[in-house]
Amino acid sequence: MSNIDENKALINRFYTAFREKDAMGMNACYAENIVFEDPAFGRLNGDEARAMWSMLVERGGKELTISHKVLDVTNGGAKAHWEAVYPFSQTLRIVHNKITAEFIIEDGKIVHHKDHFNLWKWSSMALGLPGMLLGWSGFMKKKIQGQAKKALDKYMNQ
Repeated sequence: MSNIDENKALINRFYTAFREKDAMGMNACYAENIVFEDPAFGRLNGDEARAMWSMLVERGGKELTISHKVLDVTNGGAKAHWEAVYPFSQTLRIVHNKITAEFIIEDGKIVHHKDHFNLWKWSSMALGLPGMLLGWSGFMKKKIQGQAKKALDKYMNQ
């Protein structure tokens, strides 16, 4: 199997584990020194990134649905589109987030994972009117990242 085939299989394994709500399986695809980035959490390193997936899988519960498609694969990385539908834990409003993910892969493990999505659209679904009115602003982005980080810290300390 070539690196390209192995990298595609790795990304499929990651999202299949996510769909099956298997955070341990997801995290097994990550290198020890994983760096994760997205608009809601900002930048997370190592155990923070692994704990985030465990927290999201737990909080998503039975209602969490995941779908994905691998878009592009190279010897050193991959790009995928994935969608998540879930009730946002703070408001129970249904979110249908559409995400493009970029991966850097070394030695059969993901070393860098960056998710791109429209934070204004996400905050409009998750938070309702406040997200719709302020979700585009730097103020709201900082507030969302601060709350996400606080929730993750609390989860990690349990």
